[in-house]
Amino acid sequence: MTDLPLARAYHWERTSPQEIFLTQPIGGVPRDWTWAQTMDESRRVANHLLSQNWPPGSHIVIFSKNCAWWIMAELAIWMSGHVTVPIYPSLTSQSAHQLFEHCDPIACFVGPLDSPDLSQQAIPPELYVIHFPNVARTGAINWDEIVKKTEPLPANPERRPDEIATIIYTSGTTGSPKGAMHHFLMFPYIAGAVAQVTGQRSHRALSYLPLAHIAERGLTETMALYYSWHLFFTEGITTFITDLKRAQPTVFFSVPRLYSKFQQNVFEKISRDKLAQLLKLPVIGTLVGKYILRQMGFDHVQFAASGSAALPLDLLTWFRSLGFPLAEGYGTTEIGITHTALNGECRPGYVGKTAPGVETRISETGEVLLRSPMNMVGYYKNPEDTNQVFTPDGFLRTGDLGQLSADGWLKITGRIKEQFKTAKGEYVTPAKIESLISSDPAVEHCLVLGTNLRAPCAIVVLTAAAARQAATEIGRQALENRFKDLLESVNSHVESHERLALIALLNAQWTIETGFITPTLKLRRTPLESAYNAFLPAWIERNERIVWHLT
Repeated sequence: MTDLPLARAYHWERTSPQEIFLTQPIGGVPRDWTWAQTMDESRRVANHLLSQNWPPGSHIVIFSKNCAWWIMAELAIWMSGHVTVPIYPSLTSQSAHQLFEHCDPIACFVGPLDSPDLSQQAIPPELYVIHFPNVARTGAINWDEIVKKTEPLPANPERRPDEIATIIYTSGTTGSPKGAMHHFLMFPYIAGAVAQVTGQRSHRALSYLPLAHIAERGLTETMALYYSWHLFFTEGITTFITDLKRAQPTVFFSVPRLYSKFQQNVFEKISRDKLAQLLKLPVIGTLVGKYILRQMGFDHVQFAASGSAALPLDLLTWFRSLGFPLAEGYGTTEIGITHTALNGECRPGYVGKTAPGVETRISETGEVLLRSPMNMVGYYKNPEDTNQVFTPDGFLRTGDLGQLSADGWLKITGRIKEQFKTAKGEYVTPAKIESLISSDPAVEHCLVLGTNLRAPCAIVVLTAAAARQAATEIGRQALENRFKDLLESVNSHVESHERLALIALLNAQWTIETGFITPTLKLRRTPLESAYNAFLPAWIERNERIVWHLT
């Protein structure tokens, strides 16, 4: 399909005007928008934006958690001839302010944020601000007022395939976020990649991971526009399960850390060993799996995906043992979604098959190189990094290490920037080791370090339940024995120079606020290395397999 996103929206407005497109809970009460209602509000806001006479192609920020108005705001921005710049609603005020300053916006839509004061602290005071209806009014223009007072835009304005549609900021795992500029042609190719899994038909999906990230933008919003998916939203963590069960999603996407959380919630109700025994029973195992999925709100899911970071194989196989059709996918902020599981097929250890229009190449150093019509135009106001990220023949350097099977399936084996040399001069790729450790449900986060040390070390942040267990002497000893066994198991599965000297156990909090976690729930390695590298030599000198570092 080569239609651009606005053409698809006009298509559904014309052919399915009374079909429900968006469902937004407001104070626990769901509100629906049909395609006709969605487009009517979007057209009115688009007309309002046009009335401001801003230069075509101006940047307009969407600063909000996912909600129905987020989708309508983007349609309005595009119809009025401008560029969408989403900013994560979970950033610190300083980080968000830096992005506002960098992207040169002319206006901003503001919705619910992680901190109520974030909008006042991050948004430049001179910016033209429009508030979504689901946030408290603070003197800014309100969405509903615009809709009430403005006539809908009568025409169906189109955008050229080579026009800039959006600037998407990287999550900044290894440095400052960069703004990837994408044209409208990216979207039909994303739709084609995801349709390899879901088919070209309508589904129900819950949109809850940040729409400021390429994965959620592609897997929910883009597919909803192209195939008229019914999108549901959530009001937050406290209502998540209720909102999930309301949506009864047929497609579900998450990230490894959240899949691990779902698993931990199950193990709090039934032990891992007992559940494993039940699942092995021919009939009872199927019934138990269905019961667990129903309790989690996953009983209607036909296709499920994980992305953003490596999914531990044990976690993948555990979900599939329940009957949950989980597979991995792959993409980057700079190139969209490029590898998906064909027809939902799962090949453990691989992130997917090369999507239509995508060329995959592995460099001599093992780096994954990609070229497709989804390639970004470049980084905004950053020509130096733009030049460095592309090869002379137009392939994007992903920074990921990988292997490609003969039939086009991609395996990611690590990140180039995360590799380090031990004191013996041998390279260690931490991703594989971290994945093996993270398969244990007592692990909240895991980071492997060891630059210029005689052996690498693993730093583990315990889950809340494990941290409570560590508060007692008996519980602490049980955990120590557990992690000793895990250490031996991990060391038996890696090369000799990758064997861990120790595992350090922490009850610390690595959060977005502390600067250790990105908005997409990935580790920020640079600040973490700065915080913990100084401890490593002393820990190694203690010659203990398990080191406790509790606060």
